[in-house]
Amino acid sequence: MSGIARIKQGAGPTVRRMLLGSELRKYREKAGVSRGAAGHHIRGSESKISRMELGRVGFKSRDVEDLLLLYKVEDKELIRTLAQMARDTNRPGWWQQYGEALPNWFQVYVGLEEAASRIRVYEAQFIHGLLQTQDYAEAVITGGVGLRDQATEDRVRVRMQRQERLDDPEVKLWAILDEAAVRRPVGGAELMRRQMEHLVGLCDHPNITLQIVPFSAGAHAAEAGSFTILRYPDFELSDIIYLEHLTGSLCLDKRQEVDAYTMAMEKLSVIARPPGETKDLLKEMVDEF
Repeated sequence: MSGIARIKQGAGPTVRRMLLGSELRKYREKAGVSRGAAGHHIRGSESKISRMELGRVGFKSRDVEDLLLLYKVEDKELIRTLAQMARDTNRPGWWQQYGEALPNWFQVYVGLEEAASRIRVYEAQFIHGLLQTQDYAEAVITGGVGLRDQATEDRVRVRMQRQERLDDPEVKLWAILDEAAVRRPVGGAELMRRQMEHLVGLCDHPNITLQIVPFSAGAHAAEAGSFTILRYPDFELSDIIYLEHLTGSLCLDKRQEVDAYTMAMEKLSVIARPPGETKDLLKEMVDEF
């Protein structure tokens, strides 16, 4: 049953959508059916099939059953399993309970991040959310003014719960932080000291790699700003590039785009201080606060 057997118990809806989409693509290609023909068969379009195969939309079990029949899949147990998975994809993820506090475009990202087994980030302005203390996260979310409301509290809770992904040793985080992001004072000296000490402790985690791009590196490959690369090797899917701006975000998955950001990440890792030096560098910064 290929990738179906690899899915983890309790995995969220995004994982299931991506896995189911990957399975449907595999059977479509094996049957030699075009996306246009598949879309017409379920009273949809080529773009609908594309979104389904990328795991970007929910599934109707009837559509899945109809597609599998078109693809000449005859294993009744497999059809039942995939139809049930289609129903499971419409169950809400844990983050959706905070829906009013999170814009829809960010809920999409949380689902994509939750499914990834390797997360690579470059952060230019702030310490990345997966590395933040609760106090630092609150200061960033409130813009440093300290005005708290229910939406702020919910956003902080989501950020802290996202960090639980790093308790899984199979999830790898490689974060490259610009020196400006590390030195930028957020919430006062004592808060920053605790945040820096937290980073020092994270350096000892075997599944976390931290690097800092020093000011002395000058201009570099990420002149366009922060970005995230998400990888899903178990599902034979393309990496996804996540870019965030003030009122929304972009998710890129075309090979040319992925290659460009992957190359930028590799160049950054070369000009950044080696991972083995990060802990001592951070300790020096702690003393400055």
